[in-house]
Amino acid sequence: MSAGTGGRGELFADGTDGDRTAAAAAGAGGGTRRAAAAGAGPGTTGGSVTAVTFSDRAPGPVPAAAPVPPGAPPRRDGSAPLPRARTAAPGAAPGRREQGRERGREKKPWGKIAQRIVPYDLQPDVLRQELVDLGNEFRAYQRSPEPDLAVLAELHDRKARAFAAWATVADDASLREEAERAEAAARTTREMNANRLGLAPDGDGPVIERLLTRVQGAHARSVLEYVRVHAPLPTAQARLAVLMLTLRSARAGTGNVTGQDLGGWLQGDAERVLEQLVDVGWLRLPDEVTAADVLDARPEEPVQVTVPALLLDAPRPFSFGKVTRARLSGWAQRTVGDRKLRKKKSGAGTRLLAVYTAAHSRPDGRLGGAGEDEGLGLDAVAGLCGLPPGDVAEHAGLLVAADWLADGEVVGGRLRGRLAERVLPLSGLL
Repeated sequence: MSAGTGGRGELFADGTDGDRTAAAAAGAGGGTRRAAAAGAGPGTTGGSVTAVTFSDRAPGPVPAAAPVPPGAPPRRDGSAPLPRARTAAPGAAPGRREQGRERGREKKPWGKIAQRIVPYDLQPDVLRQELVDLGNEFRAYQRSPEPDLAVLAELHDRKARAFAAWATVADDASLREEAERAEAAARTTREMNANRLGLAPDGDGPVIERLLTRVQGAHARSVLEYVRVHAPLPTAQARLAVLMLTLRSARAGTGNVTGQDLGGWLQGDAERVLEQLVDVGWLRLPDEVTAADVLDARPEEPVQVTVPALLLDAPRPFSFGKVTRARLSGWAQRTVGDRKLRKKKSGAGTRLLAVYTAAHSRPDGRLGGAGEDEGLGLDAVAGLCGLPPGDVAEHAGLLVAADWLADGEVVGGRLRGRLAERVLPLSGLL
């Protein structure tokens, strides 16, 4: 359908049948044509448009024009002034209400926890805020350099309570399942923390900062057994050096050592023992480096030694990672270098016995397992320490004098006793 003016200026409209309708005019004259051209058609009265008729549809209503403002000047031709265009009412723009909702959402913090978006309109608001805070705290914990299992267990507890409340509000079974998983995670984390600290799972017993976890204690015992079986020389000095160098080289067969290390382990025997280990092929030094050079090595320029039996192309006797290796090495260094053992000028055999008793003690300090397995077999102890079995009791007495053992005696072929309270952090947590 199209509309236009005829050859003489009359309005017409083409309908679907192609016929033209003549312009309706109230009278002849130029004013009438101008009024028709301005939009006045059939049914126009008093200068306002009420409807427009086309040949292919029924008349439809047209919004009334805005009223003529008072005092408006007449048009040049003497006709009535045209009405002003109607303006849209303020606030009528589409989407205003939706924009208001978006601004309301921006006032509340955005949150996500356990791969779930926290609804911005979740009620009560204190529950929503707790879920948002928990999500942020879990992410911050994951970025922390050192794990704190006590803090993680508390986060899981809070998550369990928050998700249980959310499940009740939303009547969502999946949220309730998430709450149950959080409860289980809290229990497991507390058990892990208890194992790390050497406490009973229910939290009974003294709170002691342990150097080793139970798993790391088991790795320490595996290293001691390896040294007992594979040490190339029978003397206590050689076995102590083999233990410490094995811990330095356990991961890849190479490790750094300084003269201060060797002097602390072996006192005046260091150079002689190092040369013996090189002579039997258990240890390799870099080219042009002698045992005396190693003793002169300073901490800022350590010497890298090689233990061929622990190189990567050889069968791997240990399965722990670099973090556990460093922890085990530090644990052994602290044991061998104990202040009171140094003060008593304890020899290599006594120091090895200190390492063995610490590794084979329970969280409360008692040596060996419980019941019939309580205490340590003299043959195993003597095999590591490079001592005759009959001399173990004497060296145990030296440990009692150094406040390493609270008590120690040989009964029925087993060394029985317990660690002194001051060295409980070194327990291997049997």
